[in-house]
Amino acid sequence: MTIEQQIIEKIKEYDKIIIHRHTDPDPDAFGSQGGLAEVIRNSFPEKTVYQAGENDGSLTWITTEDELTDDMFKGALVIAIDTANRPRVDDQRYDQGDYLIKIDHHPNDDHYGDISLINTGASSCSEMVVDLVNKSEGQLVLNQKAARMLYAGIAGDTGRFMYDNTTAHTLRVTAQLFEFDINASEMNRKMDDISQGVAKLSAYVWDNMVMTEHNAAYIVLKHDLVKSFDLGAQGTAPIVSVIGKIDKVVCWTLFVEGEDGKYRLNIRSKGPVINELAKEYGGGGHPLASGAMMDTLTDDQLKEYVAKLDQIAATYTGEKND
Repeated sequence: MTIEQQIIEKIKEYDKIIIHRHTDPDPDAFGSQGGLAEVIRNSFPEKTVYQAGENDGSLTWITTEDELTDDMFKGALVIAIDTANRPRVDDQRYDQGDYLIKIDHHPNDDHYGDISLINTGASSCSEMVVDLVNKSEGQLVLNQKAARMLYAGIAGDTGRFMYDNTTAHTLRVTAQLFEFDINASEMNRKMDDISQGVAKLSAYVWDNMVMTEHNAAYIVLKHDLVKSFDLGAQGTAPIVSVIGKIDKVVCWTLFVEGEDGKYRLNIRSKGPVINELAKEYGGGGHPLASGAMMDTLTDDQLKEYVAKLDQIAATYTGEKND
Protein backbone atom coordinates (compact mmCIF):
# COMPACT_ATOMS: atom_id res chain seq x y z
CA MET A 1 0.00 0.00 0.00
CA THR A 2 1.42 3.38 -1.01
CA ILE A 3 1.71 6.32 1.39
CA GLU A 4 -1.11 8.04 -0.53
CA GLN A 5 -3.34 4.99 -0.06
CA GLN A 6 -2.48 4.87 3.64
CA ILE A 7 -3.47 8.53 4.02
CA ILE A 8 -6.76 7.98 2.21
CA GLU A 9 -7.54 4.98 4.42
CA LYS A 10 -6.86 7.06 7.55
CA ILE A 11 -9.12 9.84 6.24
CA LYS A 12 -11.85 7.24 5.71
CA GLU A 13 -11.27 5.76 9.16
CA TYR A 14 -11.67 8.93 11.25
CA ASP A 15 -14.86 10.93 11.73
CA LYS A 16 -13.00 13.97 13.10
CA ILE A 17 -10.05 15.49 11.26
CA ILE A 18 -7.97 18.54 12.20
CA ILE A 19 -5.64 20.11 9.64
CA HIS A 20 -2.71 22.34 10.68
CA ARG A 21 -0.31 24.48 8.64
CA HIS A 22 2.76 26.56 9.47
CA THR A 23 3.04 29.83 11.35
CA ASP A 24 3.62 33.05 9.40
CA PRO A 25 1.39 31.57 6.68
CA ASP A 26 1.63 32.22 2.96
CA PRO A 27 -0.94 31.41 0.25
CA ASP A 28 0.20 27.78 -0.02
CA ALA A 29 -0.15 27.25 3.73
CA PHE A 30 -3.74 28.48 3.61
CA GLY A 31 -4.47 27.06 0.17
CA SER A 32 -3.28 23.52 0.87
CA GLN A 33 -4.84 23.45 4.33
CA GLY A 34 -8.20 24.83 3.21
CA GLY A 35 -8.15 22.94 -0.06
CA LEU A 36 -7.54 19.59 1.62
CA ALA A 37 -10.19 20.34 4.23
CA GLU A 38 -12.74 21.18 1.54
CA VAL A 39 -11.85 18.07 -0.49
CA ILE A 40 -12.51 15.90 2.56
CA ARG A 41 -15.77 17.71 3.38
CA ASN A 42 -16.91 17.37 -0.23
CA SER A 43 -15.97 13.68 -0.38
CA PHE A 44 -17.24 12.68 3.07
CA PRO A 45 -20.02 15.09 4.17
CA GLU A 46 -20.58 13.11 7.36
CA LYS A 47 -17.09 13.89 8.68
CA THR A 48 -16.18 16.92 10.78
CA VAL A 49 -13.11 18.77 9.53
CA TYR A 50 -11.43 21.63 11.40
CA GLN A 51 -8.67 24.03 10.35
CA ALA A 52 -6.21 24.95 13.11
CA GLY A 53 -4.15 28.12 13.44
CA GLU A 54 -4.40 31.86 13.80
CA ASN A 55 -6.31 33.80 11.16
CA ASP A 56 -4.25 36.14 9.01
CA GLY A 57 -6.17 39.18 7.87
CA SER A 58 -4.32 39.46 4.58
CA LEU A 59 -5.15 35.87 3.57
CA THR A 60 -8.68 35.33 4.86
CA TRP A 61 -9.86 35.65 1.25
CA ILE A 62 -8.41 32.16 0.78
CA THR A 63 -9.86 30.52 3.89
CA THR A 64 -10.44 31.08 7.60
CA GLU A 65 -9.49 29.04 10.66
CA ASP A 66 -11.59 27.44 13.41
CA GLU A 67 -11.43 28.01 17.15
CA LEU A 68 -10.53 24.69 18.76
CA THR A 69 -10.77 23.46 22.33
CA ASP A 70 -8.44 20.86 23.83
CA ASP A 71 -11.24 18.30 23.84
CA MET A 72 -11.60 18.53 20.06
CA PHE A 73 -8.22 16.84 19.62
CA LYS A 74 -9.29 13.68 21.47
CA GLY A 75 -9.76 10.84 19.00
CA ALA A 76 -8.95 13.04 16.01
CA LEU A 77 -6.86 12.42 12.93
CA VAL A 78 -4.42 15.33 12.70
CA ILE A 79 -2.78 16.35 9.44
CA ALA A 80 0.10 18.86 9.42
CA ILE A 81 0.55 20.23 5.92
CA ASP A 82 3.24 22.49 4.44
CA THR A 83 5.16 22.47 7.73
CA ALA A 84 8.71 21.12 7.65
CA ASN A 85 9.59 21.57 11.33
CA ARG A 86 7.55 20.86 14.44
CA PRO A 87 8.24 24.25 16.07
CA ARG A 88 6.62 25.93 13.06
CA VAL A 89 3.29 24.12 13.32
CA ASP A 90 0.64 26.73 14.05
CA ASP A 91 -1.17 25.51 17.20
CA GLN A 92 1.21 23.25 19.08
CA ARG A 93 -1.61 20.90 20.09
CA TYR A 94 -1.04 19.12 16.77
CA ASP A 95 0.40 16.14 18.70
CA GLN A 96 -2.65 15.76 20.95
CA GLY A 97 -4.71 13.82 18.43
CA ASP A 98 -5.02 10.07 17.93
CA TYR A 99 -2.94 9.83 14.75
CA LEU A 100 -0.63 12.30 12.97
CA ILE A 101 0.09 12.63 9.25
CA LYS A 102 2.69 14.97 7.75
CA ILE A 103 2.27 16.20 4.17
CA ASP A 104 5.05 18.47 2.93
CA HIS A 105 7.19 19.53 -0.02
CA HIS A 106 10.17 20.83 1.98
CA PRO A 107 13.27 18.71 2.72
CA ASN A 108 12.33 16.24 5.46
CA ASP A 109 14.91 17.32 8.04
CA ASP A 110 12.46 16.98 10.94
CA HIS A 111 10.89 13.54 10.81
CA TYR A 112 7.57 13.60 12.63
CA GLY A 113 4.16 12.03 12.28
CA ASP A 114 3.01 8.43 12.27
CA ILE A 115 3.28 8.52 8.48
CA SER A 116 4.55 11.24 6.18
CA LEU A 117 4.14 12.09 2.51
CA ILE A 118 7.10 14.14 1.28
CA ASN A 119 7.64 15.35 -2.28
CA THR A 120 10.40 17.95 -2.59
CA GLY A 121 9.84 18.02 -6.34
CA ALA A 122 6.34 19.45 -5.95
CA SER A 123 5.91 23.16 -6.48
CA SER A 124 3.65 23.40 -3.46
CA CYS A 125 1.61 21.40 -1.02
CA SER A 126 -1.46 22.55 -2.91
CA GLU A 127 -0.11 20.67 -5.93
CA MET A 128 0.37 17.63 -3.68
CA VAL A 129 -3.27 17.78 -2.58
CA VAL A 130 -4.40 17.60 -6.21
CA ASP A 131 -2.03 14.66 -6.73
CA LEU A 132 -3.56 12.94 -3.69
CA VAL A 133 -7.03 13.43 -5.17
CA ASN A 134 -5.90 12.04 -8.52
CA LYS A 135 -4.42 8.94 -6.87
CA SER A 136 -7.53 8.25 -4.78
CA GLU A 137 -9.43 6.45 -7.55
CA GLY A 138 -12.46 8.67 -7.04
CA GLN A 139 -12.55 8.46 -3.26
CA LEU A 140 -11.50 12.10 -2.91
CA VAL A 141 -13.35 14.61 -5.06
CA LEU A 142 -12.51 18.20 -5.98
CA ASN A 143 -15.08 20.96 -6.20
CA GLN A 144 -14.87 24.63 -7.20
CA LYS A 145 -14.28 25.86 -3.64
CA ALA A 146 -11.34 23.50 -3.16
CA ALA A 147 -9.97 24.25 -6.65
CA ARG A 148 -9.98 27.98 -5.90
CA MET A 149 -7.96 27.57 -2.70
CA LEU A 150 -5.54 25.11 -4.27
CA TYR A 151 -4.91 27.45 -7.21
CA ALA A 152 -4.10 30.24 -4.76
CA GLY A 153 -1.56 27.97 -3.08
CA ILE A 154 0.12 26.91 -6.32
CA ALA A 155 0.20 30.44 -7.71
CA GLY A 156 1.60 31.75 -4.45
CA ASP A 157 4.45 29.27 -4.12
CA THR A 158 5.44 29.52 -7.79
CA GLY A 159 5.32 33.32 -7.86
CA ARG A 160 2.51 33.11 -10.42
CA PHE A 161 4.54 30.45 -12.28
CA MET A 162 7.69 32.56 -12.45
CA TYR A 163 9.89 30.48 -10.09
CA ASP A 164 12.06 27.49 -10.97
CA ASN A 165 9.77 25.11 -9.09
CA THR A 166 7.14 25.43 -11.84
CA THR A 167 7.15 22.18 -13.83
CA ALA A 168 5.12 20.70 -16.66
CA HIS A 169 3.27 18.71 -14.01
CA THR A 170 2.50 21.92 -12.10
CA LEU A 171 0.89 23.38 -15.21
CA ARG A 172 -1.12 20.19 -15.86
CA VAL A 173 -2.44 20.28 -12.29
CA THR A 174 -3.29 23.96 -12.66
CA ALA A 175 -5.14 23.26 -15.90
CA GLN A 176 -7.17 20.66 -14.01
CA LEU A 177 -8.17 23.30 -11.46
CA PHE A 178 -9.17 25.68 -14.27
CA GLU A 179 -11.80 23.13 -15.31
CA PHE A 180 -13.78 24.28 -12.24
CA ASP A 181 -14.18 27.80 -13.66
CA ILE A 182 -12.15 29.51 -10.94
CA ASN A 183 -11.39 33.22 -11.23
CA ALA A 184 -7.62 33.03 -11.41
CA SER A 185 -7.21 36.63 -12.54
CA GLU A 186 -8.96 37.93 -9.45
CA MET A 187 -6.76 35.81 -7.16
CA ASN A 188 -3.61 36.88 -8.99
CA ARG A 189 -4.56 40.51 -8.45
CA LYS A 190 -5.18 39.89 -4.75
CA MET A 191 -1.74 38.36 -4.38
CA ASP A 192 -0.15 41.20 -6.32
CA ASP A 193 -1.92 44.04 -4.52
CA ILE A 194 0.02 45.91 -1.84
CA SER A 195 -1.02 48.46 0.72
CA GLN A 196 0.32 52.00 0.82
CA GLY A 197 2.38 51.01 3.87
CA VAL A 198 4.02 48.16 1.96
CA ALA A 199 4.78 50.49 -0.94
CA LYS A 200 6.47 52.98 1.39
CA LEU A 201 8.42 50.26 3.18
CA SER A 202 9.52 48.86 -0.18
CA ALA A 203 11.00 52.23 -1.05
CA TYR A 204 12.75 52.29 2.32
CA VAL A 205 14.22 48.83 1.70
CA TRP A 206 15.56 49.80 -1.73
CA ASP A 207 17.13 52.95 -0.27
CA ASN A 208 18.68 51.31 2.79
CA MET A 209 19.63 47.74 1.88
CA VAL A 210 23.31 46.81 1.98
CA MET A 211 25.06 45.01 -0.89
CA THR A 212 28.13 42.86 -0.23
CA GLU A 213 31.20 42.35 -2.42
CA HIS A 214 29.69 39.36 -4.23
CA ASN A 215 26.19 40.84 -4.62
CA ALA A 216 24.47 39.38 -1.59
CA ALA A 217 22.12 41.89 -0.01
CA TYR A 218 20.50 42.35 3.37
CA ILE A 219 18.54 44.77 5.51
CA VAL A 220 17.52 44.81 9.16
CA LEU A 221 13.96 45.96 9.84
CA LYS A 222 13.48 46.91 13.49
CA HIS A 223 10.08 46.43 15.07
CA ASP A 224 9.49 50.14 15.66
CA LEU A 225 10.30 50.87 12.03
CA VAL A 226 7.85 48.28 10.72
CA LYS A 227 5.24 49.57 13.16
CA SER A 228 5.71 53.12 11.85
CA PHE A 229 4.50 51.89 8.43
CA ASP A 230 1.37 50.49 10.09
CA LEU A 231 2.44 46.93 9.34
CA GLY A 232 2.36 43.92 11.63
CA ALA A 233 4.79 41.02 11.45
CA GLN A 234 2.84 39.47 8.57
CA GLY A 235 2.62 42.83 6.84
CA THR A 236 6.27 42.52 5.85
CA ALA A 237 5.66 39.34 3.80
CA PRO A 238 5.27 41.22 0.48
CA ILE A 239 8.63 42.91 1.14
CA VAL A 240 10.61 39.66 0.98
CA SER A 241 10.79 39.62 -2.82
CA VAL A 242 11.55 43.32 -3.21
CA ILE A 243 15.34 43.09 -3.02
CA GLY A 244 15.39 40.23 -5.52
CA LYS A 245 13.93 42.49 -8.19
CA ILE A 246 17.31 44.22 -8.44
CA ASP A 247 19.18 42.54 -11.29
CA LYS A 248 22.61 42.39 -9.63
CA VAL A 249 21.37 40.76 -6.41
CA VAL A 250 22.25 37.05 -6.17
CA CYS A 251 20.86 36.15 -2.75
CA TRP A 252 19.43 38.19 0.08
CA THR A 253 18.09 38.22 3.64
CA LEU A 254 15.54 40.36 5.43
CA PHE A 255 15.94 40.43 9.20
CA VAL A 256 12.56 41.35 10.68
CA GLU A 257 12.42 42.06 14.41
CA GLY A 258 9.30 40.85 16.17
CA GLU A 259 7.55 42.41 19.11
CA ASP A 260 9.43 39.97 21.37
CA GLY A 261 12.81 41.22 20.12
CA LYS A 262 13.56 38.04 18.18
CA TYR A 263 14.44 38.20 14.49
CA ARG A 264 12.78 36.30 11.66
CA LEU A 265 15.18 35.72 8.76
CA ASN A 266 13.68 35.61 5.27
CA ILE A 267 16.41 34.09 3.09
CA ARG A 268 16.10 33.98 -0.70
CA SER A 269 18.34 33.18 -3.68
CA LYS A 270 18.36 33.32 -7.47
CA GLY A 271 20.68 30.34 -7.77
CA PRO A 272 23.03 29.40 -4.91
CA VAL A 273 21.57 27.02 -2.35
CA ILE A 274 20.75 28.83 0.89
CA ASN A 275 18.77 26.33 2.99
CA GLU A 276 21.94 24.93 4.56
CA LEU A 277 22.67 28.42 5.89
CA ALA A 278 19.14 28.55 7.28
CA LYS A 279 19.74 25.27 9.10
CA GLU A 280 22.75 26.77 10.85
CA TYR A 281 20.33 29.20 12.45
CA GLY A 282 17.70 26.67 13.44
CA GLY A 283 15.63 27.05 10.29
CA GLY A 284 15.32 25.40 6.93
CA GLY A 285 13.20 25.30 3.80
CA HIS A 286 13.75 25.09 0.07
CA PRO A 287 17.15 25.43 -1.62
CA LEU A 288 16.24 28.91 -2.89
CA ALA A 289 13.70 30.04 -0.28
CA SER A 290 14.23 29.43 3.42
CA GLY A 291 13.70 30.97 6.82
CA ALA A 292 15.26 30.97 10.26
CA MET A 293 15.05 32.67 13.65
CA MET A 294 17.59 34.44 15.82
CA ASP A 295 16.92 35.31 19.45
CA THR A 296 19.30 38.26 19.25
CA LEU A 297 21.09 40.16 16.50
CA THR A 298 24.26 41.83 17.71
CA ASP A 299 26.67 43.59 15.38
CA ASP A 300 29.02 40.60 15.57
CA GLN A 301 26.21 38.13 14.82
CA LEU A 302 25.10 40.19 11.84
CA LYS A 303 28.65 40.48 10.53
CA GLU A 304 29.18 36.71 10.84
CA TYR A 305 25.92 35.90 9.07
CA VAL A 306 26.50 38.37 6.23
CA ALA A 307 29.99 36.96 5.66
CA LYS A 308 28.46 33.51 5.18
CA LEU A 309 25.80 34.88 2.85
CA ASP A 310 28.45 36.66 0.81
CA GLN A 311 30.46 33.42 0.51
CA ILE A 312 27.37 31.70 -0.85
CA ALA A 313 26.82 34.50 -3.36
CA ALA A 314 30.45 34.15 -4.49
CA THR A 315 29.65 30.64 -5.79
CA TYR A 316 27.05 31.94 -8.23
CA THR A 317 27.84 31.25 -11.89
CA GLY A 318 24.62 32.54 -13.39
CA GLU A 319 22.93 29.15 -13.35
CA LYS A 320 20.66 27.50 -10.80
CA ASN A 321 22.50 25.26 -8.33
CA ASP A 322 20.40 22.17 -7.59
